[in-house]
Amino acid sequence: MKKCFLGLSLFVLMQFAYAQKTIIYCGQLIDVTTLQVQKEMSIIIIGNTINEVQKGFAKAETTDKIIDLKSKTVMPGLMDMHVHVEEETSPTRYIDGFTKNKSDRAYGAIGLVEKDFMAGFTTLRDLGGSGVNISLRNAINKGLIKGPRIYTAGKSLATTGGHADPTNNYREDLMGDPGPDEGVVNGLADCAKAVRMRYKTGADLIKITATGGVLSMAKDGSGAQFTEEEIRMIVSTAKDYGFKVAAHAHGAEGMKRAVLAGVNSIEHGTYMTDEIMQLMKQHGTYLVPTIIAGKSSADSAKIPGYYPEVVRVKAAVVGTYIQATFAKAYKAGVKIAFGTDAGVYAHGKNWLEFVYMTEAGMPILECIQSATVNAADLLGVSDILGSIEKGKYADIIAVDGDPTKDVQVMGKVSFVMKNGVVYKSEK
Repeated sequence: MKKCFLGLSLFVLMQFAYAQKTIIYCGQLIDVTTLQVQKEMSIIIIGNTINEVQKGFAKAETTDKIIDLKSKTVMPGLMDMHVHVEEETSPTRYIDGFTKNKSDRAYGAIGLVEKDFMAGFTTLRDLGGSGVNISLRNAINKGLIKGPRIYTAGKSLATTGGHADPTNNYREDLMGDPGPDEGVVNGLADCAKAVRMRYKTGADLIKITATGGVLSMAKDGSGAQFTEEEIRMIVSTAKDYGFKVAAHAHGAEGMKRAVLAGVNSIEHGTYMTDEIMQLMKQHGTYLVPTIIAGKSSADSAKIPGYYPEVVRVKAAVVGTYIQATFAKAYKAGVKIAFGTDAGVYAHGKNWLEFVYMTEAGMPILECIQSATVNAADLLGVSDILGSIEKGKYADIIAVDGDPTKDVQVMGKVSFVMKNGVVYKSEK
């Protein structure tokens, strides 16, 4: 047994010894933990893991791989905490559900997440789809296709007729009565079963629609749609299964119930009140603002025929509030995690959220921190992602220019590495 153990240990050491050593030379490196921009730094990577971060340009051995980013600003891979990997805004969106199969959605999703990936978002938190999202995550994890890390809620949870009820506005003979298996719940037993079903089908977290929504085929865009007791049951059951809970919420009452019930994040937060901001600070609840989604849906509402009328009316109003609410929440000290609702607008434009956040008063380095350190904390993966530190996965990007001088630079991603592998480079 001892001999076997020694042999195994030697094998592990040899594997480590032969792992590729990569050195990235950084002209500027953003330290997202201290909010400092460091000049002339080196990141030393062994295999897929950051081994060391050094001041100056480290001396390389002949076998080392050198990546020269001396003219770039380097930072951790960005993380978008609110995307929908299966879809993208379109005037045919509402008929697509009747004309597209899951396989069609799957093939389309590959290109959508690649746009986000090449824009520097190496991690996405998907907040609701058909189940294709789980298969897409698995295919990426297996190396079958290239793409970002995906943490997905699978099918989001709604009440009957609520924002994520998949049969809203169907004909009566098609509508049926979907239940927990389909993510529609009514009462405490349903709530527990739906969470357990998400576990069974392979979700990474739970997403609920605590209020009405903008793009669903229902007239109410902000009313509360879960009781506080139902949300408490979801949160309690989720904890049993190691899940965190995200709550879509526009209206104040549903938002308040969700915060008091213990959700981990409020998505959108459109009509958030001062009282709710204080409750979120007390409970440590994150706000994921999605400003770009609000602006995009309000713009699309101006295009004749783009949305059904019941949606157009909501989009024209709700979308105009989110940026101002974010500004108040940030100034009040609410924790912020970066999220955009990609899919409501065109994938790959996620970086514009940085523009809107800085317009609302959040300094760019704090915005980047919200898309790295804070996002990793919200996901519960701070031990492996979110900063460029020893022992964490080598998810690293670079932009052309200095984002502290021009926020538009965030849209000029020229280098993308995930898990130690380069997926985008000028060379």
